[in-house]
Amino acid sequence: MRKINTERNLKMADHCNGSSQSSESFVNIPPIKFTKLFIDGNFVDSVSGKTFEAIDPRSGEAITRVSEGDKEDVDLAVKAARLAFDNGPWPRLSGSERGRILMKFADLIEQNIEELATLEAINGGKLFSLCKFMEVPGAAMTLRYYAGAADKIYGTVLKLSKGLQGYTLREPIGVVGAILPWNFPTTMFFIKAAPALAAGCTMVVKPAEQTPLSALYYAHLAKLAGIPDGVVNVVNGFGETAGAAISSHMDIDKVSFTGSTEVGRKIMMAAAASNLKPVSLELGGKSPLLIFDDADVDEAAKFAFDGIFTSKGEICVASSRIYVQEGIYDKIVNKLIEKANAWVVGDPFDPQVNQGPQTDKNQFEKILSYIEHGKREGATLLTGGNRIGQKGYYIQPTIFADVKEDMIIAKEEIFGPVMSLMKFKTMEEAIKRANDTTYGLAAGVITKDLNVANTVSRSIRAGVVWMNCYLLLDVGCPYGGYKMSGFGRENGMDSFNEYLQTKSVVTPIHDSPWH
Repeated sequence: MRKINTERNLKMADHCNGSSQSSESFVNIPPIKFTKLFIDGNFVDSVSGKTFEAIDPRSGEAITRVSEGDKEDVDLAVKAARLAFDNGPWPRLSGSERGRILMKFADLIEQNIEELATLEAINGGKLFSLCKFMEVPGAAMTLRYYAGAADKIYGTVLKLSKGLQGYTLREPIGVVGAILPWNFPTTMFFIKAAPALAAGCTMVVKPAEQTPLSALYYAHLAKLAGIPDGVVNVVNGFGETAGAAISSHMDIDKVSFTGSTEVGRKIMMAAAASNLKPVSLELGGKSPLLIFDDADVDEAAKFAFDGIFTSKGEICVASSRIYVQEGIYDKIVNKLIEKANAWVVGDPFDPQVNQGPQTDKNQFEKILSYIEHGKREGATLLTGGNRIGQKGYYIQPTIFADVKEDMIIAKEEIFGPVMSLMKFKTMEEAIKRANDTTYGLAAGVITKDLNVANTVSRSIRAGVVWMNCYLLLDVGCPYGGYKMSGFGRENGMDSFNEYLQTKSVVTPIHDSPWH
């Protein structure tokens, strides 16, 4: 087997990583504008006055310091959101008027794409080009999708069995606590905020402590768009303090969380122990991609490679388990090694780079520890397996073969650029092994046989199954988990309905000529 071109990757990373000077040869990096909490329409210091560092993963050095919110700050944000919901104009505006304001919000995002994409790159290590041309425009698209739904909230007329007249109302659920992950700060902000705001809810948003900068900028744009004070609040802070305060708050009506299964459990427990608020959880994944003998080798290898190494593997639906039928296994392996050799890791502002640094030091070290587990447990390391450079959180794209289902790298979510390759003989075997996981977020099948594709897609227990493609997400397509990948759905009208509740109104009809 050929080995990864380590020297090329090292050279690229040493040239680019951690150096804002080299980055500015590609992009003009503006100063950081917003670092405080955003509560009731204003940027304010935390009650304690504490701050914490926002880190640049290209270097491991601080970009700036941001205010650190705690329970007292969450209380203030919830108070503002509750007042805005109970007595403010937002839920009482017509749906078309809320939609108009959200459309303006989307316009403002598009007017600031360059700066927003820069924040994602320096704070999260994400590719600047991907943020500029896909993720930030995608946020505007998501806003417009739900803006169009804001005036289409319909109840139903009920046919009741007695002399009664009934109908249902669809009402906003109230104050929403949104706890965001660090891997897609922009996308996740709007996957939750856009449907909630369109429904008429108010919000307290806690961005991940690793990536708070873009959320604060979006709060600023929300105010410029005309969203009333108190409707959108952003509290930077840590999960065990600010996140816990949101989950257990008696005056929050719903929590939406994206992150690890471990933290999802804690949020459910806190919600149950407080006011029994509903929660929606989009949690971890260990998604299988099944490649059959009749697949086009080049196309299948591309889907498999991009499915795990896009966005440095920090994707909940990443195709981290690749099952290849034995007839084309060796060909697929060779193609994957070719792709790994051509994959460039380095500064996310460099347009020639395919993969930036992992988001933070903890995740970087966790990924490297999983790679060591794979080596010790007997998997065959085909490519990668090491960090790149001595500065920043860069890791080589790593591919293991001969992986067994009982290995840690096959069972646990790594959330990094690590692929596990496995061989299978029959469709039945592949389905059984693909389902042998506690997770159920996503899956994929590559085959020219429609019967096989249909059987596999209906047999795998996952919230989304891609047929002859992978990672194709759309604002109109709901996705979410089976099993320990959570429940509730993001995107589509399913997500909109997560922020609405049904009220039945019944009145008697006396002396009706018919029933």
